[in-house]
Amino acid sequence: MLKLAVIGAQTLLGRELVNALEAREASVVPLSTGPLTVEEEVGDLVVFAPSQLLLEGLDAVLLADTPDLALLEGFPGRILDLRAEPEARIEPMPLAGPWPKDVKSLRGRPAIEQVLALVPSLLDGVGEVAGTHLRSVAWMGDRGLDGLVEQTLAVLNGEDPDLAKLGYRQAFEVVPVTPAAGKGRLMEIRVPSFHGDLLILHVRAAEGKTLTKKEAPSAVKWVETAPSSREVAVSIDLLVHADLSADGKAAMVTLGFDPVLWGVLRPAMRVLGLM
Repeated sequence: MLKLAVIGAQTLLGRELVNALEAREASVVPLSTGPLTVEEEVGDLVVFAPSQLLLEGLDAVLLADTPDLALLEGFPGRILDLRAEPEARIEPMPLAGPWPKDVKSLRGRPAIEQVLALVPSLLDGVGEVAGTHLRSVAWMGDRGLDGLVEQTLAVLNGEDPDLAKLGYRQAFEVVPVTPAAGKGRLMEIRVPSFHGDLLILHVRAAEGKTLTKKEAPSAVKWVETAPSSREVAVSIDLLVHADLSADGKAAMVTLGFDPVLWGVLRPAMRVLGLM
């Protein structure tokens, strides 16, 4: 049985990680990133203050929030950085398969990368792909959810919202983000929803081929109509709808997914060998 610690177990992401890991063959030590508040001490999940003694004999530490750097000094096991903004210098987790050999630390990938990697398993004959990613605030965890709540309340009260938590105005706003270098033809639009991302792809067939639907892989479900963000937020599956042209040379594909489940929980379980 794997012995793990989740640092930041008092956060939204940390609680989700602890629950998911405990449902598998894993022993989990839930740790905070510092002294606990009264609310955290009496919450439904028992969380312990961080200590190097509690890390002794563990196989891996998962970071859901930022700890004191001294806490991990000399830790001999593996470290998986699953924060919303992980250390860029750390190697990203693979898109498929288990933890690479002889690698001590890995960082998470955005859910969008995990989902895009599934496209060839959904359609035969894929050539050029472009599209739009409608991104909810869930990828930021507690900061995103709390930030959107606070901004929404401010707007409803006729006040200018505080941008400190999100870094941009989101309440009742749709915010296009210019694609970063290396991201291909994919436009990100940040939308004022809490959970449930939508990826709308324009797919063209490769030369000499036609697009055909494949049987959905595990945890992916073909649906009859394009999913809404609400439907996605309450589904454990990745929901996919495809509208193919009559000649099979093009398709409009909508993929709906929970960014925490597909960007953090499922990849973490996979690299740790718990799936």
